[in-house]
Amino acid sequence: RTMMRRAPPARPEPPFFKPLTLEPPMEAFNGVVWTLLVLYTAVKFAKCVRMVPTQSAYIVERLGKYHTTLGPGFHLLIPFIDVVRFIRNLREEAIEVPPQMCFTQDNVQVEVDGVLYMSVTNPVAASYGVTDYRFAAIQLAQTTTRSVLGTLDLDRTFEERDAINTKVVRVLGEVGQTWGMRVHRYEVKNIIPPPSVRDAM
Repeated sequence: RTMMRRAPPARPEPPFFKPLTLEPPMEAFNGVVWTLLVLYTAVKFAKCVRMVPTQSAYIVERLGKYHTTLGPGFHLLIPFIDVVRFIRNLREEAIEVPPQMCFTQDNVQVEVDGVLYMSVTNPVAASYGVTDYRFAAIQLAQTTTRSVLGTLDLDRTFEERDAINTKVVRVLGEVGQTWGMRVHRYEVKNIIPPPSVRDAM
């Protein structure tokens, strides 16, 4: 008998395109981390280029300590070491002093508000000499106003506005150097007596 040999099975040809394989989770995580680090570094370097506008001052700290004050113009900082901690506007600004209740010498309660006109003269002192120079100036203006009105009768409060304004400016001028600011003027806006007094007037 003649034995018939079977042909060996044909080997499948490798596919032309290899199947897509997902990256291991660790490699994907590393890619995200490196991308974030590159973006963070780019942002840090971009912040090192500073253009300071006119009538402005930038307070720079180096390693947590005051280093310098940048005036108007183009400046370069050291990445990761220099930080702009405060930005101060040197122009004169008007600050509203909220209404407050005060007692006159004859024990009449009146409501008083005003406006402060002030500017920063020493950016370093305005940044480190007081927590918030605007808030501090408002509080001192209110305290001084109450003190002055407490020495005047109700009839005189309407006549002595200039005296109140002058007193507030003088008191704020005494602490202006410490707080790095100057009060140019203070204006009392309204002195409102209680309704019963207004009706009698």
